Amino acid sequence: MAFTHYERVQAHDGGSFDAFCAVPDRESGPGIILFQEVFGINDNIRGVAEKLADAGYLTLAPDMFWRLEPRFERNDESAIADCMPMIQRLDWSAAGADITSTFAHLLAMPHCSGRVGGIGFCLGGTLAYVFAASSRVNGRGPDAAVSYYGSRINQMLGHADSIECPIMFHYGNHDSHIPEEQIAAVAAAVKECPGATVHRYDAGHAFANWDAPSMYHKESADLAWQRSLDFFAKHL
Repeated sequence: MAFTHYERVQAHDGGSFDAFCAVPDRESGPGIILFQEVFGINDNIRGVAEKLADAGYLTLAPDMFWRLEPRFERNDESAIADCMPMIQRLDWSAAGADITSTFAHLLAMPHCSGRVGGIGFCLGGTLAYVFAASSRVNGRGPDAAVSYYGSRINQMLGHADSIECPIMFHYGNHDSHIPEEQIAAVAAAVKECPGATVHRYDAGHAFANWDAPSMYHKESADLAWQRSLDFFAKHL
């Protein structure tokens, strides 16, 4: 049974922000940074954090909207009109720095063994890619990353050459936000990355979010989750 609380992470430029933390029932083990969807750190993300902790991973989910509205949280797709302006206002450079601050914080936690991965969904799928490509602490980067349907990755394909860790992507074949040619472009950009894998599913966008019933596709979500856990077990 995971123990949960909020950690306070120091930002690189002053101030601090919250990160939801789920601690596994073990003395130490690998860490995972969990990146939110557009809905913020909500019931779904907290639930994913607890599932990761139950699998043995010390998990931190940083509040990536803290510079705009700390603890911003919505719980289903009916609030999408509130969420989209948050993405439009997001400072991606500052977000990248906040990811690195979270990485450093996680590495310093006594329950973390030193191996760290990242996983993210939707907005978080892009943030997981950013994490893999750019986050370094004392010269070391993450050990593995998993990206679910990150729709802005295509605007950052030039960063693929900086990815040094194994990375896995999950995409739905019927994603109205990410057309086929964009998925193909991601696959082409990362084909030389170590351990890069792209999985496709008979589903649409946000198929893994059980809090979004119009999008959730259980069969695809379960398969992608097991693949993600197997991936982390291999690399962390």
